[in-house]
Amino acid sequence: MSDAQRADAFLDDTPREGRGRLKVFLGAAPGVGKTYAMLQAAQRQRQSGRDVRIGVVETHGRSETEAMCVGLAEQHMTRSDYRGVSLVEMDLDGLLESRPGLILVDELAHSNAPGSRHSKRWQDVLELLDAGLDVYTTVNVQHLESLNDQVRAITGVQVRETVPDWILQQADDILLIDLPPRELLERLREGKVYVPEQARAAIDAFFTQTNLTALRELAMQTAAARVDADLHRRHRLLGQTAPAVRGRLLVGIDGDVHAEGLVRHAARVAERRHLPWSVVHIDTGTSKDELQLGYLQSAQQLAERLGGEVVELRAERVARSLLDHVVERRATLVLVGRRDRSRFGWKVWLKGSVAEQLIKAGRGLEISVLAQEPAKTAPKRRVRPPADWHDYLLAGLATVAATAVALLLARYLALPNISLVFLAAVLVVAVRSSLGPALACAGLSFLLYDFLFIPPTFTFIVARQEDVLTLLFFLLMAVLAGNLASRQRRQVQALRQTQTETTTLLDLSRQLGAATDVRAVASAAVRQLQQLANTEAVVATRSDAAPGTQGHWSYVSDAMPVLNDEEQAAADWSLKHGQPAGQGTDTLPNSRWWWLPLNADGQPLGLLGIRSVGTAPSGPQKRRLIAALAQPIAQALGRATLAEELEAARLHGQTEELRSALLASVSHDLRTPLTAMRGSIDSLASLGHSMSAADRQELLEATRDEAERLDRYIQNLLDMTRLGHGGLKLIRDWTTPGDIIASALQRLQRVLAELRVEVLLPDSLPLLFVHPALIEQALVNVLENAARFSPPNGRMQIAVHVDASSLRFIVSDEGPGVPEPERAKIFDMFYTAARGDRGGPGTGLGLAICQGMIGAHGGRVSVGEGLDGRGTSVTLELPLQPQPHLENDLS
Repeated sequence: MSDAQRADAFLDDTPREGRGRLKVFLGAAPGVGKTYAMLQAAQRQRQSGRDVRIGVVETHGRSETEAMCVGLAEQHMTRSDYRGVSLVEMDLDGLLESRPGLILVDELAHSNAPGSRHSKRWQDVLELLDAGLDVYTTVNVQHLESLNDQVRAITGVQVRETVPDWILQQADDILLIDLPPRELLERLREGKVYVPEQARAAIDAFFTQTNLTALRELAMQTAAARVDADLHRRHRLLGQTAPAVRGRLLVGIDGDVHAEGLVRHAARVAERRHLPWSVVHIDTGTSKDELQLGYLQSAQQLAERLGGEVVELRAERVARSLLDHVVERRATLVLVGRRDRSRFGWKVWLKGSVAEQLIKAGRGLEISVLAQEPAKTAPKRRVRPPADWHDYLLAGLATVAATAVALLLARYLALPNISLVFLAAVLVVAVRSSLGPALACAGLSFLLYDFLFIPPTFTFIVARQEDVLTLLFFLLMAVLAGNLASRQRRQVQALRQTQTETTTLLDLSRQLGAATDVRAVASAAVRQLQQLANTEAVVATRSDAAPGTQGHWSYVSDAMPVLNDEEQAAADWSLKHGQPAGQGTDTLPNSRWWWLPLNADGQPLGLLGIRSVGTAPSGPQKRRLIAALAQPIAQALGRATLAEELEAARLHGQTEELRSALLASVSHDLRTPLTAMRGSIDSLASLGHSMSAADRQELLEATRDEAERLDRYIQNLLDMTRLGHGGLKLIRDWTTPGDIIASALQRLQRVLAELRVEVLLPDSLPLLFVHPALIEQALVNVLENAARFSPPNGRMQIAVHVDASSLRFIVSDEGPGVPEPERAKIFDMFYTAARGDRGGPGTGLGLAICQGMIGAHGGRVSVGEGLDGRGTSVTLELPLQPQPHLENDLS
């Protein structure tokens, strides 16, 4: 055994983290002492100091059982009214809230009251286990789903409350509670199982010596199978025996009354042989009535409950397709049912049944045929459903039309050629309807052909032998042509249905691939699912809740769904447990919505909700298609969620980077003028009386300059904040470019005092329809940046260029310049280039704010070379608007 196989076996043997342990007390029949044994074990646990609580225990008035409950805490039951009857059930939510160490749950197969969260008590137990709570429970062997038919055959009683076999397979311990049939009957007569009236009825019906012996044998076989499975797993864990892969069991079913029995038998065989198994239905295109569809759906749902895989294929030849699937899945055992030939058509007589065809063609394959008892109450299966009366009317009209055409052509064509006219009518009917009307058309054509055209005419007497052969060959060709045309029509319908499903999957995949975020994925999924007839779809996601809160649901749909409390509870349960809930399931089945969890990599991402617009729920075929569509939707949601998380992480990183840069700017660039101002103020405060008036004036002017510098820094920070949050409002007005330049130079008079500033303006300039203060601030930022990098007594030029559509402010200096690779970066926030900077590195916000302000006006900012090939030139380009008519009033 390899290390990987040994590890798998170890993982199988190790309890799942966070999941409670389940111990099942298994009995052969009521009264063997399961509840008493469970209470005994619970008392031992209580004495060892464990917190034990009774979830539900049915004592049935037995004094010894009631005595064993003494000292055990009991959870209060919940009450509900159903049709005027008060029903009590286990308080599941109370147990989940109190979280005892061990919970006692009697009668695992019990059906809960209508309106409960789960329809079965075993589903309540699963929820307790998922919550990490340990459970002791009891069940009788006749309640196992796979043994239902066998128990009915033994006892003659149909057990309605059943438990899937995989529940026992997941149990950590199974304890067989055994009691010989004679002792059980004695307890029954003494009234220790039922009251005397019920006991006498039970002995006469269910509790017979033969029945109890057979049920005891079934219980022992079930316990022995579990022991074999445990032993098999232990051997794998130790590496002593390395069993090879044993293949797969395939069971073929159809829509008949025996389908469920075949599935149950397959589940038992698969359990005994430790084989994975699949239920396969071959759809030949033949229409099924509601009864047959109900049988098929029930069998497929039963297979899913018992742990099998459900497969549906479309093909014309059942046996051949089943064998092809055997090869594809590498199956070693095929199970089918044997049917009575008298109930099927001529094809079965000619080709043999499916079982016979499998035995002939399946060489090297083990084939089991289950002989099924004829159901007394089951209706006879029709090979084909009855056609609509319109189709038979079409057959009659086609025959009459063919007869009329044949009578017109009789004088021009030979007698054998007349039959082709009737054959054409049969083909038309077969293509437009089904086999039944085609055969009816063939029969009518045969009679009219004989009556009107075969001598002697107007009688059904055939005088010549060659005419007999003509009629027989005509009838044979008409039947074969009608059958082939009808089969072709069914195949075309099946192909259309398959093409529809394939197109739906492809369209959904294409739309999901184009979606870039979670909402786009959900919208694409809803649009695609809405195309399914009579279906309303919604994708629901739930936000992360803060501690102590519930969070909230968000929905993506054409219309906001209105959910009642039960439907909302079904959605909550489905998301929490990762299992379908609502309509058509065993969890809150009265809900109008069917909720499917959307999970990717084991993480719950949301729910897919489906509601049938009509009164009837969606059929099994549509439900399987929707379930298949849910997987790519979940994968797309996972991809979109991951992309959003990565984008959020990237933005968070950028935010942290900007935050660090801003803190550095505040700690350095804003503190620098404050330090200078504080020094000047301290000097004036301590030495002002001994200073000359000129020195005091110089310190005051320096303080004012630093205050103006600080004001510009703070203004830049505020402007950038408004730009980042969309709070920058444009209040446009007509203004002249010269006024903007003059105002900016006035504000920077002291900064530009050591430079030679040139202003080049054309003789006539158009007006700008802008926010004057913002354009002035942008120009101030550019001028201040140029002054910082210009050498002392350097030259700075401010020029204005105008063309037909735009006006450009060009600010050039003689500084060190900006290398080509860095020109695109100088507009980034907090990016600075300190080469030749005479006033410190600055905040790195000026040009970024300038670009935002100019961009808000529809303009752009660019960087180039400065004066005489030196320095830098920054161009602010603004679009021109149609000039106003009253120019002299504006000037």
